[in-house]
This record gives sequence, structure tokens and C-alpha cells, in this order.
Amino acid sequence: MSDLPELISKLRDPACYGHAAERARVIETHISWILLTGDYAYKIKKPLDLGFLDFSTLDKRLYACQEEVRLNRRLAPEVYLDVVPITGTPEAPRVKGSGEAFEYAVRMRQFPAEATLDRLEAEGGLREQHIERIAATLARFHLENCAVAPANGPWGSAELLWKPVAQNFVQIAPYLESPGDRALLDTLHRWSEREHARLAPLMAARKQNGFVRECHGDLHLGNLAWVDGELLVFDCIEFNPELRWIDVQSEIAFCYMDLLQRGHEEWAWLFLNLWLDETGDYAGLALLRYYAVYRAMVRAKVAAIRCGQLQGAEREAALSEVRALLDLALRLTEPMRISLNITHGLSGSGKSTATRKLMQKPGAIRIRSDIERKRMAGLDALARTHSGIGENLYVADATRQTYARLAELAGSLLDAGWPVVVDATFLARWQRDLLRAVAKARNIEFRILDFPVPVEILKARITQRAREGRDASEADLAVLQHQINSEEPLDEGELRVSLNSDSFA
Repeated sequence: MSDLPELISKLRDPACYGHAAERARVIETHISWILLTGDYAYKIKKPLDLGFLDFSTLDKRLYACQEEVRLNRRLAPEVYLDVVPITGTPEAPRVKGSGEAFEYAVRMRQFPAEATLDRLEAEGGLREQHIERIAATLARFHLENCAVAPANGPWGSAELLWKPVAQNFVQIAPYLESPGDRALLDTLHRWSEREHARLAPLMAARKQNGFVRECHGDLHLGNLAWVDGELLVFDCIEFNPELRWIDVQSEIAFCYMDLLQRGHEEWAWLFLNLWLDETGDYAGLALLRYYAVYRAMVRAKVAAIRCGQLQGAEREAALSEVRALLDLALRLTEPMRISLNITHGLSGSGKSTATRKLMQKPGAIRIRSDIERKRMAGLDALARTHSGIGENLYVADATRQTYARLAELAGSLLDAGWPVVVDATFLARWQRDLLRAVAKARNIEFRILDFPVPVEILKARITQRAREGRDASEADLAVLQHQINSEEPLDEGELRVSLNSDSFA
């Protein structure tokens, strides 16, 4: 341990590197040093054993470096380059030199520190396009690049999941002085215990069904960056497999919670819905609030520990952050006002545009028939089947199966406590009755969002949409005419629970 601070000091010298370098700037975290040399950054592990990580020997640090490169190259291969030896002596080190290594470093391509999305957000530069890219990137990552945990292995079991949840409460408690803060912590502890017990069978089933995967593990805006117009996801958890072999819902809960904490509720809903569009993991939403509370408590724990290291105004600021996170966790435990909304309108009437707004504010889970129809056939949302009217995916049986699936999903989401909006044409009365029955069985509010639009406008929109090719709908002008000819208008009872699009779009 005594050698490494001197080593870090010596490594600031550009002569230690076999490439053109600036005098290195050092960033220190609680577990590593990062040396910024201009084109490259070098990350060196501290020789620590903190229980949840063990870098106490050279072999263990080498393995951790190799794991860091392996894991992060899944998402950032252009940044995480390799593991390099440090040779010579701490007094005269040489990076990637000849001779026996006495230390190792992860070599990364350097990017601007101000490019991280937490800094971008703090400066008011975060935009909807960033949220869209995060959702799409993570969905592809979870579907294609995350290894699935063995069903008979330890990772992702309900028993193992409870350990870090319980630790948060133990580690936060000593830093809370007021009776109100301690009472709030106790309330959250009891809620977490009840929810864990209730959800344990689902956790076990999710593991058996392959939803526990080797994820990123620490997915918040500080570990995302926008570099040269592209999203960069970096700094996976390499030091503790228990914290990265997790349910994918636990992974997205961190980003969802992070956006809520920063006051971006609409973007939290957008991120969640776009990720679901890609993955279809609606069944996992029964776990999301539990995991979001856990992630808020993790962040509260970090702020609480920081309280113990600070004094004066800085300590009060950290304590205010703890309280804000406890309040957020409490809000996440509170039941939402649930309702079921369905759309009614011809292709091109603006249903998807309007429901995109509604799913962000006031907030809901949106299910789209165009996406679910293709998902049931094993197709990507933007796949083109070139099906004619009543052909392939659009035969009568496929349509009935699609609407039955929409009803099934809506019911399961409502049962899990989420408000739902279903985006489909719903031109036939039996389709509307199917969803209305879902709401009636649960005694919840049901509304029909009606989209009356002149035919000429519909034709122009459909033509433009087909030209752009960026929407899941395959409806063309022939489909539109068929819809016009076969549509069953809303009856008197349906009109009483309908809203015209002008009132909410």
C-alpha cells in the first residue's frame, strides 16, 4: 500500500509512457486511481479488501483488470482497449515496459469528463434523444449481449437478493439523528420485507426463465456519456459478480430511479416504455418498484456514509440528499392511480403520437398492437412483412390473438399496479368490449380515446410514414380504405366513456 501513492505520483511524468502524453491528471475514487494522459486513460486498482471487493494481491488486481475490460467491451469496445503491465519499480515505473510486472492498469481511450450525462443534465443539456438512445442501447444489450445466469447457480436467488437490500438499512441507520428520519427508514424497511416475501416466487421464476443476466450493474447517468454524437456506456461492476448478475428489471430500475431523482419524471416514463417496446418484458414490471426503492436506498446509503466524513454545510447538504432519497423511496412505495385507456381511430390518426405524450404525462405503460402482433410472430417492430389485407400477420385469427394478447398484458399490468394505455385501432366493437371487460373485472376507470381525423389527412400521413419507414405500422392506403369500409362506430354507451383527441392531444 505504501508504494502505490509514490507510484501514482511518478506516473504523472509523461516519460513513463511509450506514447506522446501530457503530464497526467489524477482522478481518485475510493477503489482506484485514474491517470489521464491525453489520448489514453490508465486505471489502477487500489490494493484493498473491503469485503464486497478484494484487490489485496497482484493476481487479484490483474484478474479484476481483465474482468473490467471483458465486461465493458460489451458496450464500449472502442474505449476499453486492454490490460497493460507496469514494470520497473515504483520509483521508476514504465507502462507496458519490459521485465516483470509489479502492477497492472486498464488502458482506455480517453474521453472528455464533461461528456457524462450527469454533467450534461446538470447543465441543462440532456434531451429526449439521449433518453431514446439509452433505452434502445440497453434493450439490445439485455437481449443480445448479457449472458444468462445458470438456473441452478447462486446468482439472482431471492435469498441472495435480500442481502444487499437489508444491508442498506443497517448502514444508513447510524447516520440518521432525527426521530422522523428513523421512523421513515423503519417504514421503508418493513415495506421492503413485505414486498420481498410477496415477490420471492416471481424472483425465483424469473431466474428459471432466464431474466437474471450478467448486466452492467451500476447503470445511472454518471456512467453514461455522449461522445461524438453517440451514447457511451462504461464502468460496469467488475469487482463483485453478485452485483451484476441481476434481473434485468433491477438494472433498468436504477436508470428509472435516477431520472426520477433528478426531476425528470416524463423521461423516466419514456425510458421505461421504450425499453419495454424493445424487450416486451412487461411481466417483470411487478418487480420494478421494489428494485427502484432498493436503488434509491443504495444512493441514500452512499450519501449517508458521506455525512460521516463531512462537517458543517457540506454535511448538511449530504444529509438533505439522504432525506430526499428516502422521500423518493417512500413515493415509490405508494400505490398509483390506475386506469385503462384504449385508443379508437383509423391508421394515421395520430394515436401513437398522442399516446407517447400520455405515457409520459401523467404517465402510463403503453402497449402497441403493431409491436405486439410482430413480437408474437418473432419479428422486430420495424420488420416489413408486406402482408396484404387478411394475409399473413393480418388474418382474422392473428388479429384475434393479437387483441387477446393486448387484453392479457393490460390485465397483468393493472394487477401489478400500473396505469395502462393500449394503442390500437379498435375499430371492431368486440375488440373494445374485450378490453372494457378487463377494466370492469378490476373495477377501474375505463376510457376510449377517440381520434376522428379527415380522410385526406390520413392518406397524407400514411404516405409520409411509409416513405420514412420508422414506424411499426404497415398500414397503407388499401388498408386504410378497408378500415373505413369495415369500421364499427362507437355506440351510445361507448361514447359516454370516450374522450375526443382534441381534449388530451
